[in-house]
Amino acid sequence: MYNKRPVNFAGVRGNAVLLAQQFVGEVLHKGCVAVDATAGNGYDTLFLANIVGESGRVYAFDIQQAALDITARRLKQFGLENNVKLIHDGHENMNLHIDSPVDACTFNLGYLPGGDHNSITGPSTTVKALQIALDLLKPGGRISLVVYTGHPGAGEESRAVEEMAAQLNPSLFGVLKVTFINRSLSAPFLIFIERVKKEK
Repeated sequence: MYNKRPVNFAGVRGNAVLLAQQFVGEVLHKGCVAVDATAGNGYDTLFLANIVGESGRVYAFDIQQAALDITARRLKQFGLENNVKLIHDGHENMNLHIDSPVDACTFNLGYLPGGDHNSITGPSTTVKALQIALDLLKPGGRISLVVYTGHPGAGEESRAVEEMAAQLNPSLFGVLKVTFINRSLSAPFLIFIERVKKEK
């Protein structure tokens, strides 16, 4: 179970994925609905499934069947496959598969580690997916994006995502960018988005 403490930057040692998990994990609990917009090797899907439990639901997307197969095996290893729906489709189509509000959504952009480096997320589909995720997000819900910058095509995508996030209405969304300033220019950065809670 996720330990809901403040983010420990020393503990994660600059690991962007762990920081992203801590950010979304703080608003998740049993029974929540979460989305892994880029299943990849299944680590975020596993993390989300463990938190939301059998009473919750996780939707995990990937355009590569190999990624979904890896994710399925990882979930089965920990007995967490029953509350996860693996979807062989691009995240820009998540609204075709999800018809209920979600509590959190994670994006891990780029390519599948150990997979085909020519199959990467792109600016147009990622921006569309992010807009859909924002529309689905409950008040108080969170979105994390781990944005990689070192591979071909990453620059265009990272600029598009950052520009979109910067233009979000501050009365509706809080947006934070996290960078590792003591690492190379190709190091990933993170964008954290939280939908402002409605007043009671």
